[in-house]
Parts: sequence; structure tokens; C-alpha cells
Amino acid sequence: MQLNNGEFHFAGGISALDLCETYGCPLYVYDYDTIERQYNRLTSAFDVKNLRINYACKALTNINILKLMNSLGAGLDTVSIQEVRLGLLAGYKPQDIIYTPNCVSLEEITEAVKLGVRINIDNISILEQFGSLYPHYPVCIRINPHIMAGGNSKISVGHIDSKFGISFHQMPHVLRVVEATGLKVEGLHMHTGSEILDSEVFLIGAEILFKQAHHLPDLDYLDFGSGFKVSYKNDGIETDIEDLGQQISKRFNFFCKEYGRELTLMFEPGKYLVSEAGYFFSKVNVVKQTTSTVFAGIDSGLNHLIRPMMYDSYHSIINISKTDGRKRIYTVVGYICETDTFGVNRQMHEIQEGDILCIKNAGAYCFTMASNYNSRFRPPEVLIYKGQHHLIRKRETMDDLLYNQVEVELFQPALQSGENMLDRMNGQKETIKQENRNKETE
Repeated sequence: MQLNNGEFHFAGGISALDLCETYGCPLYVYDYDTIERQYNRLTSAFDVKNLRINYACKALTNINILKLMNSLGAGLDTVSIQEVRLGLLAGYKPQDIIYTPNCVSLEEITEAVKLGVRINIDNISILEQFGSLYPHYPVCIRINPHIMAGGNSKISVGHIDSKFGISFHQMPHVLRVVEATGLKVEGLHMHTGSEILDSEVFLIGAEILFKQAHHLPDLDYLDFGSGFKVSYKNDGIETDIEDLGQQISKRFNFFCKEYGRELTLMFEPGKYLVSEAGYFFSKVNVVKQTTSTVFAGIDSGLNHLIRPMMYDSYHSIINISKTDGRKRIYTVVGYICETDTFGVNRQMHEIQEGDILCIKNAGAYCFTMASNYNSRFRPPEVLIYKGQHHLIRKRETMDDLLYNQVEVELFQPALQSGENMLDRMNGQKETIKQENRNKETE
């Protein structure tokens, strides 16, 4: 989204304000060009014989986005059987989907086996059961490298106290299970966290994975997870993908020579591919001056974009209705009946009620973590593709809120002031008599 002649536009001259007028606010908008740019940048960064990028679809699961990724050549990283099924519906071949759940039942993993997708197992108990039932079905094993990394403790998943993965210190146990059951292990996997800036974190994890891989002679791939940091503050502070690609490629190629054959290098980016492609537009309902703060209250809340409240994450916010003039400092808040803050003390062009604010980096973990809290509707989603805008999800309605609710005839409205129970009963009897008379005359 670029500022041209005082107004923000997407590719093809599509006005951001016009989109808000057409589809209403709040509104998610995704830009195809940004997704394509991020994917191509990532694939160009690595110099290995076999590279596979599996889109971590938990970031954004709209089926049109899944089809978009498939068209670019990406595989699919899934964490639930529902995501697996979405991938198959989007046209992915089963072998192009890797299923990496945690703490799920063996029944769900069995369903994945029936669907024929790649399976990644992250605990010894399930590995033993799986090996007994499906000794000839190839699996990947998720290793916990005991590395504390990531921009927030809630998104750091490779440390010693994490629920994810099998400790690399438990590999002797894993190898005994593999030997006893005859399991074919086709891959090793690790993932340390999200928002990782330092390439050294990946290199440390890589050495752990390489060491364990030497114990398994029939591997086809090594999956290094993801967690690449994107620039949320438009300050250029992000993972240096080119530097990471150069260092990992050099070390991976050397490992393949040691191992005796070429393996596939896998990554599973989600946020890196879609975060910067997403924009969330919302209308200012009220500008509220208090003794210490000026609040800009918008027609949305943590029900639509929970990351600032859950992870203390920073999202850039701009006023697209006012692109010049004086600036003031605002705290942008939502309409949910909770402490519901998008940004504190943000400087932007003076806001008036009715202005449209844009929250950037709204492509990853925004709609997918949205809810109907306070019985609010979830917004529509729009995709900008080759100069055209396309509605890819409709705004919810009351029918959507009630769709799966089953209304049982157990309760009667409470008596209102001045209402008599006998009068109500007589009224109900009269209604029944009238219905019977109507049936007799039909």
C-alpha cells in the first residue's frame, strides 16, 4: 500500500478508502504481490539442491490463500486434521502436506495416515504406539533443541520446559523405539520459536539436528522450522534472510556430503509470508479526551486482532483519512468490554470521528485468531490480485452467530411488571384454541 497524491492505494490504483466504502469496516485486506515477493525472496536465499518451503497455514487459512501458496510452489505445514483437510480441498497432494500436531490423540494421527499426508511426531508415547500400528508408514520426528529463542515467551517453543518436541537428550530412547518397531524415519524437524532475529540461533539448532541425523541412515529431509522476524515497526529490523540462507546452505551442503546423499532442506514460514501482506481497516467511533490520554476508539477490538493484548506485539497504525496536517498522540483502543488496546501513545495525523485507521502486519494470526467475543461479527476478507479486489470471505451476520445453536423449548420469559401468571396461561390457552379453529377451517 503506497501513498499517492495524498491517498493510499494498492496495486492497480485501488484506493484503500474506496475498499472500505465498498466492503465496510472493519475489514481485512491481503496483497498478493507482497506474498509473492516474500516467497521469492525466501526461495532465492538458499543455495541447495533440494529446497522445500511449506507454508505454515495456521497463520492464515483462508482457502484462497492456500490455493495461492500452492500456485507459487509451496507445500503446506499443518497442525490439525482440519488444516490437513483444508489443504486437500485447496488442491494440495497428500505428499505435499506435512502434519505437525502436538498433544493430539492417536485417533487424529490415524486419520492423517488414512489421508496419506506426511506425519511429524513429537513425543515418545505416540511414537511407540504409531510404530506398533504403522511400522511401514514413514514419519518425521520433532526434536526439542533446548534453545530459548523468540520475541516473546509465549511464542518460544524450543526450550527445555516447552511442551513441543522430543528432547535431543532422549534420542537413545527414540532410536530404541525405531529399532523395536521397524519404523521408517524419513525426516527430522525442529522449531525454536517466532520473531527470531539472529541467524546464529538457526545455526546452533542446525548443528544439533545434524548430529542426531547421523543416527538415522534413511532420512529424506531435515526441517528447520521457521520463526523469521518481520519488520513490524517499518524500521528494517528483520531476519537477514540472505545472510541466513548463505550460512545455512553452506553448512547443509557440507552435511549432505558427510551423510552420503542429497537431502531436502525444509522450512515452514507462516508469518514471514503473509504478515506484511495484511492490512486491517477500522473506523473511529469516538475520540475521547481524558485527564491524561486521548483515546481513539475504533469499531473493532481484540476479537479481531488479539496479538497486541496476547503477545504485547507492536503493529504500526496510520490514519488513512488524514495524510497531512498536524499530528497528535493517541492511544488506539477497541470496543470490547475488556482492556482492549491496539497501540499506546501513537503519533498520527489528527483523528476525527469517522476517520479510517489502518493497522499493518495484519496478515498473520489476526483473522485466524479472531472470535465472536461480545457476540461481535467477524469481518470480511478481501484479496488484491493483479490490480483487482476479490471478496474471499463474507462479513458474518446474526444467522452465523446462531447457526450451530440449538434452541430448546424449556424456558418461558419471566413475568414483566404488572403481568399476571393466570392472564398469561389464559392467553396461551386462547392462542391454542385459535390455532385449532384455524386448522378446522383449512
